[in-house]
Amino acid sequence: MATIEKISPAYELAARYDDVVIAERFVEGTELTAALLGDEPLPLIRLETPREFYDYEAKYFASDTRYICPCGLPAEQERSVQRTALEAFRVLGCSGWGRVDAMLDRDGKLQLLEVNTIPGMTDHSLVPMAARAQGISFEALCMRILESAHVG
Repeated sequence: MATIEKISPAYELAARYDDVVIAERFVEGTELTAALLGDEPLPLIRLETPREFYDYEAKYFASDTRYICPCGLPAEQERSVQRTALEAFRVLGCSGWGRVDAMLDRDGKLQLLEVNTIPGMTDHSLVPMAARAQGISFEALCMRILESAHVG
């Protein structure tokens, strides 16, 4: 848990690089990611790590990070998270494909974290993982992304 003693040095360091420093409340709970392909939300992925939280190390280097798809939520709750993710994507003016990261806090309330309009596309990235769970091959996913592109 962050204390003022821990936050102050972090704030001072960040303030050296920019006049605007944003601090957010830590949300403890279940981390989810919602991949979106056009108007189609793909199956949610639940991210689990034994680390304090899912960070750069957990994402790119740790061998004990788990990606659970299907995510294990009741079907209606998963659909609700998918609808909210798609709505956030649209409200921000995004289109085509992307990913919305979220947390279900300890009270089960959905907290949106970020919208990623250029998510990873390696064979172990989250959007291809969700597409695979939907029965969409990596090649087919790439074609659908290209077909949805707007040029000009």
